[in-house]
Amino acid sequence: MKSLDFDFLKITWIDGIDIILVAILIYYIYSLIRNTLAVNLILGMFIILLVYYLVSSLHMNLLSAIIHKFISVGILALVIIFQPEIRRFLLHIGKSTFLQKNKAWWGYLFGSKDLERDNLLRIKPIIDACKSMKKSRTGALIIFVKYYDDEFFTNSCELIDGKISKRLLESIFQKHSPLHDGAVVISENKIKSASCILPLTDNDKLPAQFGLRHRAGIGVSEITDAVAVIISEETGEIAYAKQGRVRMNVSFGELEKLLNKDF
Repeated sequence: MKSLDFDFLKITWIDGIDIILVAILIYYIYSLIRNTLAVNLILGMFIILLVYYLVSSLHMNLLSAIIHKFISVGILALVIIFQPEIRRFLLHIGKSTFLQKNKAWWGYLFGSKDLERDNLLRIKPIIDACKSMKKSRTGALIIFVKYYDDEFFTNSCELIDGKISKRLLESIFQKHSPLHDGAVVISENKIKSASCILPLTDNDKLPAQFGLRHRAGIGVSEITDAVAVIISEETGEIAYAKQGRVRMNVSFGELEKLLNKDF
C-alpha cells in the first residue's frame, strides 16, 4: 500500500497568523452588525440561497431563473444593501488606526490615571445636567458618537459646536426652548448639534411605554456606533441605549461608568 501524504495537513506559522487575522476580521464585522438590521438582511439572503438550491434541485426552471437573476447582481447588491455597515466599518478602521491623533492610546499605555481623571472631568457636567433634568422630569435625548458624520446629522440638526456645560444642556431641553424636540449630539468633547431628528427603531418587541425619545435613541444605536442617554419626561427615569439594546433605571454611578467606558 502506498503511504498517505499528509503534507496538506502541515500548518506553518504564516497559516496560523492568517487564521487569527481572519478570526479577528469576522469578530470585528460581527461586533458591528450585532443587534442591527443587517443581521436580518444576512438571514434573508441566506434563506434566498437555500430556496435557490432547493428549487434548482427540483428543476423548477422558472423560479430558478428569477432567483438566479436576483443573485447575479451579487457584489453590487451587497454594497447597496450594506452601505451603512460598510461605511461604519471603514470609519472604525480609520478612527482606530495608530496614525490618528488619538491620545487615548498613549493614555492607556503611559497615563491611565490621568486619562480617567480627564474623562471624569468631561463627563461631570453631563451627569450634573442629567441629575437636574431627572429631578425636574425634563425629557432629554443625548447622543454620544465617536465620529461626527456630517452627512448623517447635519441635515436634520441645528449646529451648536459648543463647549459641554450643564447650563447649556439644561437650556436646550427646557420645555420652552425651540430646540428641546429632538436629540443633542455630543462628539469630540463638544455639543455638536441639537434638535436632531433621528430614525426610529423597527423593533416591535419594545415595551409599550417607550415613547419617541426611547425609540429614536435605540434606533440610532442600531445603525451607528452611537450610545444614547434618554431621560423620560413622565418618570424622570434614565435609560442607556447601545447597539440596539437598552438598560433601564440606570443610576448616576452606573451612568458615569458607562460614559467613562464608551465616551
